[in-house]
Amino acid sequence: MLKNANNEFPLKGKMIFFATANTNKFNEARRILGNLGIGVGMLKLKGDEIQSESLQEIAEKSVQSAYKKCGLPIIVEDAGLFIDALEGFPGPYAAYAYKTIHNSGILKLLETKENRNATFQSIISYCDNQTPLDPLSFFGQSKGVITSQERQEPGKPAFGFDPIFQPNNSSKTFAEMTMQEKNSYSHRAEALNKFAQWYKTSFVP
Repeated sequence: MLKNANNEFPLKGKMIFFATANTNKFNEARRILGNLGIGVGMLKLKGDEIQSESLQEIAEKSVQSAYKKCGLPIIVEDAGLFIDALEGFPGPYAAYAYKTIHNSGILKLLETKENRNATFQSIISYCDNQTPLDPLSFFGQSKGVITSQERQEPGKPAFGFDPIFQPNNSSKTFAEMTMQEKNSYSHRAEALNKFAQWYKTSFVP
C-alpha cells in the first residue's frame, strides 16, 4: 500500500464499484475480489484524467473525480508498461501508445535492442465518503520481457500489450494464459489483492 490506511470508520457493506469502461479489467477485478468475498460492480464512469509521470497521482485524481460524480465507494486503476531499453517508455502513457502504435510499434522500436526487460505496474486507488480528499492507493508490478513477436492463444481476443509481455518465471505471454494463470503473475492482481486485504481487515462489517 502506498499510503497508510486506518480503521477508524465502519464498513456499511462489502460492495464496491470499479470505474472503468474496460470489460477485460473489470472481469479480472471481479474474479479476484469475488474470490475474496468482495462484490464489485462496473460503472462506465470516467474520472478526470490528468497528465502526469506518476501512476499514483493519475489514479488518485481520477478516483476523486469519479467519486464526486457517483458518491459510491469506488476504485479506479491506472497501469503503465515501463520498458528498460526505451528509458521507461511508454510508462503511464501505455494506453495512448497502444492506441497509436499498437504492439507492432513497440516491437519495431525494440528490433535492434538486446535488453528487452520490462515492468508492468498498476495502481488501484480507492475513495469513499471518508476519503474524498485523501484516496488510498495500492501498488502491484510484474517484471518480465517483451517478446520478439506477438503470441496469444488461438481464438482468444487480445488485451492491450498482453501478447508481447512474458512475465518472469513463465514461458507464456499474458495473452497465452488463462485468467487464473494471469492473475498469479499480474501487476493488477497484486494491487487488487493488496486492496482487498486492506478492505477486509480495516473495517467492521
